Amino acid sequence: MTLSGDITCEVWELAVPKDSTSLTEWARRFREAYCLDSDLDILREGTGKSRTEYLLELVFPDERIPPGPAVRSGDFAEMLVSDYVEFVLGYWVPRGKYAEKGSRDESVKGVDIVGFQCPDPGKPKPTDEMLAFEAKAQLGGGKYKDRLQVAVNDSGKDYLRAGETLAAMKRRMHVSGERASMLVVQRFQDAVDRPYRLISGAAAILSDAAFDTDGIKGTTIAGHSNADNLKLIAIRGKDLMKLAHALYQRAADEA
Repeated sequence: MTLSGDITCEVWELAVPKDSTSLTEWARRFREAYCLDSDLDILREGTGKSRTEYLLELVFPDERIPPGPAVRSGDFAEMLVSDYVEFVLGYWVPRGKYAEKGSRDESVKGVDIVGFQCPDPGKPKPTDEMLAFEAKAQLGGGKYKDRLQVAVNDSGKDYLRAGETLAAMKRRMHVSGERASMLVVQRFQDAVDRPYRLISGAAAILSDAAFDTDGIKGTTIAGHSNADNLKLIAIRGKDLMKLAHALYQRAADEA
């Protein structure tokens, strides 16, 4: 899709796998973004709750009580775009931030999705890349709410927020003993002495009912701080809020 100024926005349609094996693997990856399966039993010990109950009542955003549904929507969108960045674009995407929430019904602050391409963090090169992506969702129906424009606007601020996001990411890895991962993040913490390419991204994740071609085409990137290296995508799909709830439920039931 071409926006004003001959800017291209990729449009992807989410095709949900129908086989149970693929759905189970998707649900597992989704679940382990919040809590590793290997940690689940020790973390629920003392609560008197089953694995399913622990995840649904203490870990995953609430399905019905606000702001839980909105947080579910946002988390689902971020993880969907994380998969795109990792498996389509080929970046490494750390995903530990969801496990550190102080409250299950809150969004994690900072850059939504960060991806890295760095063959050797011990030998930094200017061609190493960090991608900072913002993802905004409208998984229900109703009039299109300029989700892509909001993502673009927030993306323009990522260069200011990246430092705190990387610091938090590195701290999590240090606590978890992930030394190799920590060194990759560290390579990108000083752009002055160790320059690299910063790629920006903005994504709108929309249900078919909210998808609006004309609304998306009205998005502008004027004034974006990294407009020359900005990637735009829109992901559409049928009944995405229903899908998100089903995925959370499956992730809990199969724990």
